[in-house]
Amino acid sequence: MEQRLANKVVVVTGGSRGIGKAIVLAAVREGACVVVAARDEADLVKVVHKDIGRIDRQLSAMSIDVANEGQVKMLFEETMSCYGQVDVLVNAAGVYGPIGPTWLADPYDWLKAIRVNLFGTFLCCREALRYMVPAKEGRVINFSGGGATSPLPMFSAYGASKAAVVRLTETLAQELVPFNIQVNAVAPGMVDTDLQNLVLSAHEAAGPLYDKVKQMRETGQGGTPIELVAELVVRLAAGQMYGLSGKLVSVPHDGWRDWSKEDVDDMMSLPHLTLRRLDENTWNEWRPWLEE
Repeated sequence: MEQRLANKVVVVTGGSRGIGKAIVLAAVREGACVVVAARDEADLVKVVHKDIGRIDRQLSAMSIDVANEGQVKMLFEETMSCYGQVDVLVNAAGVYGPIGPTWLADPYDWLKAIRVNLFGTFLCCREALRYMVPAKEGRVINFSGGGATSPLPMFSAYGASKAAVVRLTETLAQELVPFNIQVNAVAPGMVDTDLQNLVLSAHEAAGPLYDKVKQMRETGQGGTPIELVAELVVRLAAGQMYGLSGKLVSVPHDGWRDWSKEDVDDMMSLPHLTLRRLDENTWNEWRPWLEE
């Protein structure tokens, strides 16, 4: 079977745990040279030595803080030095930030979540695009999440940062049209990772999400398989989505496995799968499509 990411260099932030790690494993299986970036050096060593089981030119790892401009710059300089190209960037690094009522949140922790989720995504996009734009080719995949399209009580920093990531995605997608670079955001749904331990530890302070995560852990109900998230990312990275760009794709809800070129062409001509205010102007823009 042909490997969909053969000869591609893929940089994955937050790649040592959870969704990021699942994407790393999937990309390696699909033939990519993968650069894994994460803060925890011990987790990186585990991914390289145990989960992948080999060290060669197909896999590199670097301990960095995505909110540190100098470290992000070094990540991409090292990637170019080692592989000579950057084809795909997956921004999977993320944190929940403070959990509980916004007026009780520690300002430092609140800002830290914004720095990791939003500023870190921006820094990585900025550095990757320095190499993708001259090459006139590339794929950027950002991660949205709960709170991006509707309120997520008790997670204000997380929700605000993830909504901003979607708008950053839309903006970059339009700026990069002349350079054949597609930028999309992925909403993974509720995935059972170590991040959910924080929700359970917070109990009632986590609001409605606590019961949802508890139910997922106990019954599996409402959860999204982590392999399904990785599959969507691979498809986007491999350019199998017919030029889709500037969209927020929900892993569990959007039926992306069945999209045809005609479906994507329709989406690209409308504000479908984007953040828009629901008002008369937006409704009129949608009306011709809805009445077909």
